[in-house]
This record gives sequence, C-alpha cells and structure tokens, in this order.
Amino acid sequence: MSAENPTPEAADSARAEPRPGRLTAAAALTALEGLTLAVGGAWMLVEGFAGDPDDRQSAVTGGITLIVLALLPLLAARGLLARRSWSRGPAVITQIMALPVAYNLLQADSVAIPAGIALAVVALTSLVLLINAETTRALGIRGPGNVQK
Repeated sequence: MSAENPTPEAADSARAEPRPGRLTAAAALTALEGLTLAVGGAWMLVEGFAGDPDDRQSAVTGGITLIVLALLPLLAARGLLARRSWSRGPAVITQIMALPVAYNLLQADSVAIPAGIALAVVALTSLVLLINAETTRALGIRGPGNVQK
C-alpha cells in the first residue's frame, strides 16, 4: 500500500493545535537566512551601481543571484509558519546548502570566521528543529509505512 496524503480533516485537526515552538524557531531561523541573503544581494547591487567595484557586471549579477536565492528560504519560512508540509523540504535543502558555505567562511583568515561560526550554528540548529518529531507531526508529515486508513 502506498503512502497517501492526509485527509483535510486530519490536516485541519493538526492545525487546530497551537504551533510548536520548535516549528516557529525553525521558521524564524530560515527566514533570518533568507533576509540575510536578500540584504547581501541588495548591498552587492548598490555597490555595483553606486560604488566602484572591480567588476561592475559581476557585482550586479552576484547581487541579483543572492536576491533570487533568498526566495527559497523566505518561501519555506512562510510555509513553515502556515504549517505546510511541503515547506520542510526547501527549508532542509537551505540548511544543507548553508553548511559548505559556513565551512568555506571558517577557512578564511579574516572577519569571515565569526560569520562562518554563526552560519554553521544557525544551519545545524535549524536542521535539528526541522527533523524533530514534534515539527514533523505539526506539519502533518508521516513517516514511511505510516499509511492513513
């Protein structure tokens, strides 16, 4: 028997309960990452247009790329707050993508090291919150083999 989506009644009853703190914290951390990407992208755009970058085209392209990449965690955070089961996947992917970035920041000999530490802590904390059983239950995600009858 294959796994089925929960019935609307089951999803509504899960949403009737208060949102778990772990889910809210995961959404907040995911939103923080998205906002940081958006601010970084905006800064690169402003620097590309108004500043004196070494390569204006790279600054503008990088800024636009960061702003577009910010959409994934921002949409995931919104979905987590609304308790949409689809939102956990993009949120987890965002955290997994953040770990190599944090590692590279930690390899730098500069002020990037504290940023790498902060990013690693946020990403690992978010991952733990997102795979937590309470969060999974609040999102209406059932494990493999748990078919609703």
